[in-house]
Amino acid sequence: MPVLRLPLLPAAAGKQHWGNLPGAALSLAIAEAASAAKRFTLLLTADSQSAERLEQELSFFAPTLPVLHFPDWETLPYDLFSPHQDIISQRIASLYRLPELAHGVLVVPITTALHRLAPTKFLLGSSLVLDIGQKLDVEQMRTRLEASGYRCVDTVYEHGEFAVRGALIDLFPMGSKLPYRIDLFDDEIETLRTFDPENQRSIDKVESVRLLPAREFPLQKDAVTRFKARFRERFDVDFRRCPIFQDLSSGITPAGIEYYLPLFFDETSTLFDYLPQDTQVFSLPGIEQAAENFWNDVRNRYEERRVDPERPLLPPNELFLPVEDCFARLKSWPRVVVSQQDVEPSAGRERFPALPLPDLAIQSKATQPLAALSTFLEGFPGRVLFTAESAGRREVLLELLERLKLRPKTVDNWPDFVSGSERLSITIAPLDEGLLLEHPSLALVAESPLFGQRVMQRRRREKRTDGGNNDAVIKNLTELREGAPVVHIDHGVGRYLGLATLEVENQVAEFLMLAYAEDAKLYVPVANLHLIARYTGSDDALAPLHRLGSETWQKAKRKAAEQVRDVAAELLDIYARRAAREGYAFADPKADYATFSAGFPFEETPDQQTTIDAVRADMLAPKPMDRLVCGDVGFGKTEVAMRAAFIAVHGGRQVAILVPTTLLAQQHYNSFRDRFADWPVSVEVMSRFKSAKEINAAVADLAEGKIDIVIGTHKLLQDDVKIKNLGLVIIDEEHRFGVRQKEQLKALRSEVDILTLTATPIPRTLNMAVSGMRDLSIIATPPARRLSVRTFVMEENKSTVKEALLRELLRGGQVYYLHNDVKTIEKCAADLAELVPEARIGIGHGQMRERDLEQVMSDFYHKRFNVLIASTIIETGIDVPSANTIIIERADKFGLAQLHQLRGRVGRSHHQAYAYLLTPPRKQITPDAEKRLEAIANTQDLGAGFVLATNDLEIRGAGELLGDGQSGQIQAVGFTLYMEMLERAVKAIRKGEQPNLDQPLGGGPEINLRLPALIPEAYLPDVHTRLILYKRIANAADEEGLKDLQVEMIDRFGLLPEPTKNLVRLTLLKLQAEQLGIKKVDAGPQGGRIEFSADTQVDPLVLIKLIQGQPNRYKFEGATLFKFMVPMERPEERFNILEALFERLTPKTA
Repeated sequence: MPVLRLPLLPAAAGKQHWGNLPGAALSLAIAEAASAAKRFTLLLTADSQSAERLEQELSFFAPTLPVLHFPDWETLPYDLFSPHQDIISQRIASLYRLPELAHGVLVVPITTALHRLAPTKFLLGSSLVLDIGQKLDVEQMRTRLEASGYRCVDTVYEHGEFAVRGALIDLFPMGSKLPYRIDLFDDEIETLRTFDPENQRSIDKVESVRLLPAREFPLQKDAVTRFKARFRERFDVDFRRCPIFQDLSSGITPAGIEYYLPLFFDETSTLFDYLPQDTQVFSLPGIEQAAENFWNDVRNRYEERRVDPERPLLPPNELFLPVEDCFARLKSWPRVVVSQQDVEPSAGRERFPALPLPDLAIQSKATQPLAALSTFLEGFPGRVLFTAESAGRREVLLELLERLKLRPKTVDNWPDFVSGSERLSITIAPLDEGLLLEHPSLALVAESPLFGQRVMQRRRREKRTDGGNNDAVIKNLTELREGAPVVHIDHGVGRYLGLATLEVENQVAEFLMLAYAEDAKLYVPVANLHLIARYTGSDDALAPLHRLGSETWQKAKRKAAEQVRDVAAELLDIYARRAAREGYAFADPKADYATFSAGFPFEETPDQQTTIDAVRADMLAPKPMDRLVCGDVGFGKTEVAMRAAFIAVHGGRQVAILVPTTLLAQQHYNSFRDRFADWPVSVEVMSRFKSAKEINAAVADLAEGKIDIVIGTHKLLQDDVKIKNLGLVIIDEEHRFGVRQKEQLKALRSEVDILTLTATPIPRTLNMAVSGMRDLSIIATPPARRLSVRTFVMEENKSTVKEALLRELLRGGQVYYLHNDVKTIEKCAADLAELVPEARIGIGHGQMRERDLEQVMSDFYHKRFNVLIASTIIETGIDVPSANTIIIERADKFGLAQLHQLRGRVGRSHHQAYAYLLTPPRKQITPDAEKRLEAIANTQDLGAGFVLATNDLEIRGAGELLGDGQSGQIQAVGFTLYMEMLERAVKAIRKGEQPNLDQPLGGGPEINLRLPALIPEAYLPDVHTRLILYKRIANAADEEGLKDLQVEMIDRFGLLPEPTKNLVRLTLLKLQAEQLGIKKVDAGPQGGRIEFSADTQVDPLVLIKLIQGQPNRYKFEGATLFKFMVPMERPEERFNILEALFERLTPKTA
């Protein structure tokens, strides 16, 4: 039911002004007008940002109204890039739905509406529907998909990709949320399923799939021929030298071809041609100006670029709609200009009875923090709706209102509130501003104005569910490039040369080829992949290369194993001491905690939130907390520490924060003082900036319990510092402390809650190795899905910089400009201002005062300026979702990890992000720097979750886990192997056994049944995926795990071929053999032999009974060899006989 009295809209053309709609009243008016109308509504905004915001608000005020989004290409006119696939997907889906919607809203930035589009008949005529049972020829389908602009790939991740594997076709249609897997039986479609691109597993079945074209232009043969003819006719250039022309001829879709759209068609359409005949238009003020600016920009770019003979351009009028034509088209429809400003009511001008909300912000320092809100609620006669951004925030708001004895009723949406009668209600909505109406008297109070400038969660990040720990296995092999060092447990470190298929004893099998010193080659059967790990030590080039059959490797391995045993024993010792002691359970500071959290000016990343919740849970539980938080620089570890400190202090205990350097102590002191300014908490710092007298005073206060939070360097560990009531120790940058200081801490560790923060990412394996020793949280949220940060390495020149800045600014985004020299940063800013006068520039560097720097960052976040020139301080910066370009000067001066960090500042939202690494002329770059730049440019679109974790970090991080001296051992056997050995040793000691030093990793039994067991190339052509699957099969822990893998493989690649089934059964036999303590099984058509290890589980009596029962079938050869003679021609028989035999050998448990 409508709330506002809307004036009548003219049935035909005519223009009205609606004014005085402050805050969210604007979108309410549009939503009601669109809902009430019997026709379609077009809403024009001045830029993409406001379009996105209005779209969210409209969906809130009118949940039943279809709201379509038609995104901008986000490229510059005449650009050399094509728009992102996801953007095209959404555009095509919206265009396809438009003609069939008689009622709904389309939100479009005016600049997007000025682009000419493909004619309506192309798009509506070229969609294809697939149903179950339909006939489908794979080859025809492939040509048809390629003609519609789909790309054939190995694994489908993004819109517009497809993959063909035998009778399976994977396909990600445009406009669809999920990709589909089409399963063919012969030549008809048997099933259609959706699947998850992250882990490639099916989700559920569907009846039919609608395929829209993957591009906004046709790529059929005849269409391309027509394009080429028109190209030659239009442009007087040598077309053989035009990349656009040549690429299309050779079947590649060139980037930036969108700006040649008219050459594909006889005539183009505009967005207005797609709209239903009966449409009403709403526009925001400022669109005329935005359209003019856009046209000026197009003209300038056209003039600048039209002279290039290799890239002739079409004149702007053919690609874009002139402003006057656009507004002429709008005149034929009823049009309303809606604005927040007040208007004088007159004919055609309507003033609404809306008021701006008064300032209701919570004054946390005041005695009555909620005074403003309670006065407003007492004086306001009507009904009030509160909105929060998420369910969690809603609980917080409810707790706050509880203090005023207010208990609003939870409603689902706006219509529920309007039709209800409760005086106070609360709901979840993405609103930034509230509204206040006089008749009927209603108020909507959004959460942001209440909590002050809390930054709205605008990021569209989907949470990834973590697929258990088989990632660790894969990660450790995915990086195998040919020539990469690998460790074989029995032979040491070699180099990987690729997969080879060989015929051995008339059986085809697949092997990994490894090269060792003196050109020796080792072939490792894929069934033994668990014996191989990636070697992570120092630089690949420096990894040792062992000689086959030499002693060095055995010695190194044994030494590492002894070391591991000691480390494991020590770990268990600490663990036992900790488990035995009771810690302190803090009380839960409910609403205060929420208020404190709201003071965090940025938005928490999903990982950060999980970590914060985990720490909080640990502190409220009676067991002493010992949690290690790993997170890259700037991933928000300090905030985790602050919230932990808050809980401790709120519970009346003291907090000690230990940092490695005086500077860091000072910095933490300032930030803690700022965050705790509104609370009765005393924060003190002990460092060499203080005089001896001050330090002594502080020591005395600590002993009496007068100081709540003390921050200091290792001075805090001195014997004379006594802390009266210590509840929590926070250690920052743990890897910077030496072993001795850690020993002192260990003395505390057993009963105090300890929170350790470190940036040096100790890989996930460590967490498994030290399983249960300490809880580990990793904050590593990289942006969702693929990091499609387009990375360019180029020599520095002005035009590149200008182009890069403009590309980002014109789509309403923001830019980081990295200039790592504080002395010349001002000059750099002046130069940029001259180069790009449109830019609003801010400066941030580490020598500014903390407060000023925070102000600059916060201003940048709130878009008060759009180019931030900064030193590497931004490496630790905050998430600015709308900053999607980073320009790095002198990129050759940075390390790989740092470049990766910096590049990670952008690409945090759903826009295409760009990173430009500018270098001096090639001659001046060192070869190392060149390698680094090449590496970073190459890793821009690797599969999900790739991180350039540099290996020396892995070594350093792990080397100081518990003492000095491991790092050498790790270097000798490689990190991955070291961690596996540690994990084994810990398990063994826990069971009360001595870790086996000669076989620290047990090679596992060898089984040879003389039959093909592999994943055939025809079934799975991609070598990489094959390798990963081999490794996962070899590493399966039990039958259950193998079953899951089988299900996943059938799901992803179709039914298993015979050799693959053999591989799975073989692995299962191997698992059984391992439990029975069998070293080797060798079987062929005539029979076989089994070799037992010394500590076998098998009862000798069972074997003797077998031999007595059938002496001509079974017999012993030597002490550990058992022979059986059974004819087994068929592979099936071999499996059955061995499985039955193993069954009989398994000791019966009474």
